Parts: sequence; C-alpha cells; structure tokens
Amino acid sequence: MGDSVTYKILKEHLVAGEISKGKPISLKIDQVLTQDATGTMVYLQLEAMGIDKIKVPVAVAYIDHNTLQTSFRNPDDHIFLQTSAAKYGAIFSRPGNGICHQLHLERFGVPGATLIGSDSHTPTGGGLGMISMGTGGLDVAAVMAGENYEVNTPEVVEVRLSGKLNKPYVMAMDVILEVLRLIGVKGGLGKVFEYTGSGVSYLSLTERATITNMGAELGATTSVFPSDGETKRFLKAQKRDNVWKEIIADDDAGYDSLIEIDLSKLEPLVAKPFSPGSVVPIKELKGTPVDQVCIGSCTNSSYTTLALVANILKGNRVAENVSLTVSPGSKQAFSMISSDGSLTSMIDSGARILESVCGPCIGMGQAPKSGGVSIRTFNRNFKGRSGTDDAQVYLCSPVSAACMALKGEIIDPRDFSLDINMPTEPEEFIINDNMFIFPPKDGIDVEVIKGPNIKPIPLGENLADKIDAKILLKLEDNISTDDIMPAGGKVLPLRSNIPAISEFVFSGIDKDFYKRAKKFGSSVIVGAENYGQGSSREHAAIAPMFLGIKAVIAKSIARIHRKNLINYGILPLLFKNSDDYAKCNADDNVQIVGLTDILDGVNEVICKIVHDDGAKDEIALVLEISLREKSILEQGGFLPYIKGKQKKG
Repeated sequence: MGDSVTYKILKEHLVAGEISKGKPISLKIDQVLTQDATGTMVYLQLEAMGIDKIKVPVAVAYIDHNTLQTSFRNPDDHIFLQTSAAKYGAIFSRPGNGICHQLHLERFGVPGATLIGSDSHTPTGGGLGMISMGTGGLDVAAVMAGENYEVNTPEVVEVRLSGKLNKPYVMAMDVILEVLRLIGVKGGLGKVFEYTGSGVSYLSLTERATITNMGAELGATTSVFPSDGETKRFLKAQKRDNVWKEIIADDDAGYDSLIEIDLSKLEPLVAKPFSPGSVVPIKELKGTPVDQVCIGSCTNSSYTTLALVANILKGNRVAENVSLTVSPGSKQAFSMISSDGSLTSMIDSGARILESVCGPCIGMGQAPKSGGVSIRTFNRNFKGRSGTDDAQVYLCSPVSAACMALKGEIIDPRDFSLDINMPTEPEEFIINDNMFIFPPKDGIDVEVIKGPNIKPIPLGENLADKIDAKILLKLEDNISTDDIMPAGGKVLPLRSNIPAISEFVFSGIDKDFYKRAKKFGSSVIVGAENYGQGSSREHAAIAPMFLGIKAVIAKSIARIHRKNLINYGILPLLFKNSDDYAKCNADDNVQIVGLTDILDGVNEVICKIVHDDGAKDEIALVLEISLREKSILEQGGFLPYIKGKQKKG
C-alpha cells in the first residue's frame, strides 16, 4: 500500500515512535509561529528555560490579535515581543503587517515542511502542502528550545472532491461548511483531512487555505492538500517558487475513511448561531434582517477574495440598516486592492476598512448591537465571542456576505440579480517585506523590554497521590476555550499577567467562579463532550491551574486543550462510562486516590463522589497518556519537565 501526503510528510519528519494509528510519535519541526495573544507566554517560557537562541530553522513572531492601544498594556507587550524575537533569533512581524496565517502562507510556508503555531488555525498551511498544527504556547516554546513535537498518529480521512464549484456563488467556504455539516465540530478528533480527487485542481491555493483554515473547527489535528502545479503557481507569484516541490499521494495510498463531495452540487451554506457546525443552506434563512456584515479574518481575506467582494460592491450601496466592515488579511492584499481600484469600490459603497488584523473575529472591536444579526466570513461564532452576548452571529462565504450587505437581509447569492465579475489569480503579487524585522546574527546583547503588566509564569506542583476537592462547575457539550477564558478588548490585554487574567476564568458562565475557586483552593471541573474546543489559548489551562484546578473530568476533551492541561499539570480525566456524567453535580466533593500509580502504567482510577446530602457514588475514570506526558504530569507541567531535563543534561 502506498502513502498519503500526510504519511509522506510524517515519515520524513519522524524522530521517534511508530506511525500507527493512535500511537504517539515525535516529529522534527521545521517552522514555528506565534501571535501576540499567545506569544508573550511563549517568550516568557523561553526565558524561564534559560536558552540563548531558538533551535528551529524558521520562527516568526506575529502581531495581529491585539493591536488596539487603549492603554500601555498592548504596546508594552509588542515591544517585549519585538526585543525577545531579536534576542532569541525570530523574525518579527510588526502590527499592521497582517494576520499570521495569511502572511505565513504568502512569505514563509514551504510544501512538505512541518509547522506548529500557538494558534488553532495554524492548519491554514495545509493548503500549501504542509503538515501544520495548532498547539499551546508551551509546546511551541519547547520546540523552539530544541524539543521534538509529540502527537498521536492521526487517522487520515480522504476527502475526495469531484466536479467544479459554481463560482462565484459557491466558494471554498461552502466546501468546508459542507464538511462541518456532515461530521460536526468534534468529528475530526484525532484525524487529518486530506483532500484528493479531480476537484482539487480547480481550487486556487488561497481557496485551499480557506478550507484547511476552517478545518480546525472539525477538531482535527490538521488538514492538507497536495503540493501540485497550483501550489507552484502561487509560490512563483510570491517569487518563492524555489521552495516548491511536488507532493502527491501514491495511486494506491490507503486512508482510514472516505468523504466524497461533488463540488458542482454544492449550494451556498451558512453556519447558524452558536456553532460552526450548525450548518444549513442559506435559502432556509432567506429574508432574515441583517444588521452587520464583517468580511475578512484568516479564513477569507486574500487578495482574490477581496477583489471579488469589491466587484460585487462596485457601483452599489450598502443597505442603510447594515454596517459593513472589510479587513484585508495582509499588507500585501491591502496594497493590491489599493492599486487595482478595489479599495475605492469598497469605500464608495459604504464599507468601513479596518486594519490587517484579526479584529472583530476575536471580539476586538466591531461588536454588534444588542440582539443584532451579524454575518461574518470568519471561522467561529461562539456565543459572546463577538463582544455582544446576545448577538446572533452567522458564518458564510464572502460572496454571500457581500450580497447580504447590499440587500440588508439573508439572501442566497444565486437569487441576487447581479452580474458578478470573477477576478483572476495574479501572476505576480506586490512584494514588500519592509514590515518584517529580521533578527541580528547574535542577539545575546539585546535587552528584552518588559512593561509592568508582564509577570512571571506561575508553575504547577508535582503530581499528588490524591485529589480531595469540590466540583466547581458542571458543564454541557462543546465548551470552548472562549467560555473558559474569554477574549475581547477587556481581557486580552492581560494575557501577560496570569494573576490578573485569572479573574476572568469562566466569567461568562459563572461570574463568581474566581471568588469560589480562591475560596476552596483545590477544585475540579466536570465537562461533557468536546470540552475545550476552539482556540489554542493556553491561558484556558494556565489560569485554571493558578486558581487550583487539579483535574478536568469529561466525556471527551479537544486535542489542543488536552495538551495544554497536561502542560500545566492538570489531569485530563475521561469517564470510562459516559453515563457516569449524570452522577456528578456542581458542589459535590470528588475523592480520587492512587494517582501516582498512573505513572507506573495504571491508566484507570476510582473516583468517589460525595453529594451534598451525604450520599455517595463511585465511578471509574481513565487517563490515556504517553510516557512523556506521564513524566510531564509527575513534575507538575512541561516547563518544570524541560528545566529538569536541562539539569540532567
């Protein structure tokens, strides 16, 4: 049996372990990226490790999430990241240069390479034929310090595409929405989605990147396309075709399962509030009034996408009840729509042009009105993420969104009486890398500048043999890291100050959570399915650790969040019998003994539940971890583990 694209790249980078479904493997990593909302922790962790220089070939520190400068905190963090990048040997991308995933695709991505990033949408690079994975910041710091990256060998799902999209009405966004419609937001756990078939050749590189970007919402390890002639064309237009190589699956490649999609039969789709997996045809919601439309984000902000939106808006006027915003994904895309007249068409239509940053996608500005309907071309629509708790946020393609902005209501773009001109992919992009700052050859004398909001990283404690703690919260399915640690303009500026940001843990669910956690000292969280979905933000693990959370007990835990919990010494325990979830209640007491036996190969423990009325239940819990993860938990987290290795070395 031949190899898939996925297995070809994994085998080329395998350092330890066996490539066999579900088994842990260690990989050599070629590139890393950070962004500012998670990157400050990465560089504080590097400092705590005591390394002198990054030990990975390419590292880029992007500023794209938190650029609002309403106080000293954000600009202080930016200069901290800039001086840290110079000291340790990373490339620094200045604020306004663009969104990390779009920029990395344009300027640094290499077919066949491995990339990890402290952002859950790092799989965008899969559109270029890379194995690109999102992970927690501490994992990124460890790789930068010379560690390999451990991941369980994924299942590989073949997504076989046939036919051609009915452009411009049906776009790449509709492809990934269809996959989400088919398998949901937890259907990708432990899987890589590899796109194959004749339909692949009709998708541009940036269309492929849209699909791999939003593949993160499946809960997938990553998604990947072959590196073919279209990949080479894109890289040539970026003046980087020297890094291209062909990577295609063998004719007899084996896959674990198959999804077949006929692109010609797809119709415009939309994800309803409050999940990217709540997907229906747009025509089912026809006529729903719209208050806001936001076009952009790392999912849909390439030059060609923006030029297409401009062609729809040209000579037309945004509906009087709609506020339309457009966020170019990079300075390159911004420059190109400026030079070809697209920007003028947008402005003349009534669109508001925003910075080339994440912005509204993470609740940094452009919050909808109370109860407002917001149409977004983004990748997430979790409740409250927009900055307005009762806003109704829908996700759809840029063409659908632009038509809705003009109509003032939800409309199937095929029903919109407008002749839409499809722009062509450019043969050459405007290349100007002056907003990248490349590090000196030796940064040993660079002074790292820290503002007063930047605090030391708290460390976890060695694993104790028992837990005797209260269940502070019992939660439903699909709790996101936004639910655990909110984003937005109020919270994100505290990302470098764990004691301060910890006051907001679960604040949208339980406003008294912080006070109760501090009162009890040690506590446990109970979740259901897919606990910790969404953003890779490790603050959703480190802040609970700081508040004394000893374990999360759930039916299933999202991949990145599970790694983050282990990295900060929090036990990711699973119900052996999912029906036992019903036996746990908030304010019950949990008693678990024999935890140190886990380090000796026992992966099951008995948990006693003591209810308020004195009644008791016993349930079995499972901890499925690798040998390396056992060592990490034993020492209280990944940072103490690495420091311990350094002392031994």
